[in-house]
Formats: sequence, structure tokens, C-alpha cells
Amino acid sequence: MNYWRLSGFYLFYFASLGALVPYWSLYLKSLGFGVAEIGELVAILMATKIVAPNVWGWIADHTGQRMLIVRIASLLAAVAFAGVFLGSGYWWLVAVMIVFSFFWNASLPQFEATTMSHLGSDTWRYSSIRLWGSVGFIITAAGLGPLLDTYGTGMLPAVVLGLFIAIWFSSLAVPESAAGHLPLDQEPLRKVLGRPLVIALLAVCFLMQASHGPYYAFFTLYLEDFGYSRSLIGQLWGLGVIAEIGVFMVMPRLLPRFGARRLLLAAVGLTVLRWLLTARGKFRALPCRGDLHDPCPVYRCPPGARPGSLQ
Repeated sequence: MNYWRLSGFYLFYFASLGALVPYWSLYLKSLGFGVAEIGELVAILMATKIVAPNVWGWIADHTGQRMLIVRIASLLAAVAFAGVFLGSGYWWLVAVMIVFSFFWNASLPQFEATTMSHLGSDTWRYSSIRLWGSVGFIITAAGLGPLLDTYGTGMLPAVVLGLFIAIWFSSLAVPESAAGHLPLDQEPLRKVLGRPLVIALLAVCFLMQASHGPYYAFFTLYLEDFGYSRSLIGQLWGLGVIAEIGVFMVMPRLLPRFGARRLLLAAVGLTVLRWLLTARGKFRALPCRGDLHDPCPVYRCPPGARPGSLQ
């Protein structure tokens, strides 16, 4: 198994998230955009996530060349993102964000499928590979804060572009051979989506993601308004992902013992507690709230989990 090659892609992919999620709103604010415009520009990242994986997934299912798609998508995402250096107007950035995120959001789902092909029957090793993504997020989120305090947010696009290029280079190291061609005679999607279990799972995932929308778009601005330095903001973002690494390390033991359904309910309950603490303005509890970040990644229905395990 190509452990370090697979881990390298996750490292750089989530490192780019560690730059975008905590700090992109600060960059947009420095360009003079208002709260509504910042929210719209950040929302584009999530909007294309609804469309792009389905389009590229269909192509991958019919070609079997998943890593080729990952490489093309990673390269085009970097090229498209370079457009931020050519203009800073609202509609120009809308166009750049749509094109870049359409390709950027295409690569991870296909790489996840490739990772599972590499793992074969050893799906329990997934968490030990995926945790390197969390390491990349922590390094970037915590490391960029002091740099932005010193040099300003104007350096952020160059850092993000460099990470996108690193994603593309890391994708070149992963063999294509492990990405098999999926059978096309599967159960119709309409029938699958009609199952009560699937409807409930999608509803939970929708609400979980919706609850994170304001957090991803505005929490950094919220903290800055209360006097937190960018260095401390980055450390707080990284703290939550440290907890995520701990969960990934124990997940191979938790999932067989408690089952996906119980872990899913625990994740939802802890998320509710997290937002309650945030809404009540308990800033002394910020480290605690960070530890509640993504307490049980199982709510994303991790690769290898059987749908029946949620019953």
C-alpha cells in the first residue's frame, strides 16, 4: 500500500482548507467587501460541492480513470484560482470561485475512492491515512496566523495557490492502477434516495453542514471583532482539528464497539452543545468548543461503512 503517497495528498489538500476556511473571509474583508458579499463568495465553495462531485463521479464511473480526473481537476483548480491575481471586483471573484471550486471539489471524492481501492480489505487503516489531512490543516491554520498578523492578508492568495500546486504534484505520485472501474448496473438512484434510512441520513448531513455555514464564513471575523489576534484565531482553529486527529486514531476501535448510528447521534449532540456555547458568548470556553469540532467524523459516512450499520 502506498501509505505516504496517499497521505501526502490529504496533507496538502486539507492544508489548503486550513488557509481558506479560517482566513479567506479576512482576505475578502480587506478588499472592502461587506458581510453579505463575503457570505455569498464563501457560499460558492459549498454550492459547487453539490454539483461537481456528481459530474466528475459519473465520468469516473464510466472511465475508471479516477486518478487522471484527480490530476486534471487539481491542475485546473490551481490555474483557475490564479485568476484572483488578475482582479478583485465582486463579479470577477464570483467567476473565479465558481470555476476554481468546481474543479477543486471534484478531486477529493475521487481520491477517497482511490484510497479505498488501495486499502482493499484493510479499510480500518483509512483513519491513519486521513489524519494527515488534519495535520496539514493544523500546520496551515496555526502557522498562517502569525504571518498574516505581520505581513497582512494580501499574502494569502499566494499561499493558497502554492498549496494547490502542491496538491497537483502529490496527485502525480499516486498510481492510477488501484482505481478500478465500478459496475454500472447498480440500483437506480431514485430508488436509493427513496429509502427512509437514506432520507434521514441525508437530512442529518444537510442540517449539520448548514449549521457550519455561518461558522466557516464568519467565525474568524466574529473573533477578530472581539479583539482576538490572527495568531490566536489560527491556534483556536487548529485546536479543534487536534481533537479530530484523536478521533481518527481511536475510530477503528469506536466504530465496531458502538456502531455508526450511536456515534452519529453523539456527534450531533456534541455539535448542538458547541453551538449553544457559541451562541451564549462563552468566550472562556473557546478551547472547549474547539475540542467539540467534528467530534465524530462518522456523520460523513466514512468509506467502508455499510449503510446498514446506521440502523
